[in-house]
Amino acid sequence: MDRITVRHIVAHGCHGANPGERDLPQPFDIDLAFDLDLTPASQSDLLADTVDYATIYERIVDIVEQRSYALLERLAADMIDVLFEDTRVRRAEVHIAKPQLLDGATPSITLIRER
Repeated sequence: MDRITVRHIVAHGCHGANPGERDLPQPFDIDLAFDLDLTPASQSDLLADTVDYATIYERIVDIVEQRSYALLERLAADMIDVLFEDTRVRRAEVHIAKPQLLDGATPSITLIRER
């Protein structure tokens, strides 16, 4: 199985379970990885034979900026759903870090899902 990764996405949104966390946008650092067979794309050189990571990037940023959740786990689950909209994706990982929350410590979560 092959892998596409999109690292170091920074998007600003209002997510958090504690008082005040959803009052103002804060940065979220996001890494994505998704597994699929890239043989067709490596032979054809056609975008249609792979996942367009620019479109994925836009969709992920939109979720962070336009929605609001108490938990990073829920935010990541919606991102996984976006990756699995393409039926060629067999496994997906979403890592979200919240760097400005704990006085220098950075909490993060990683969801890993397979079909």
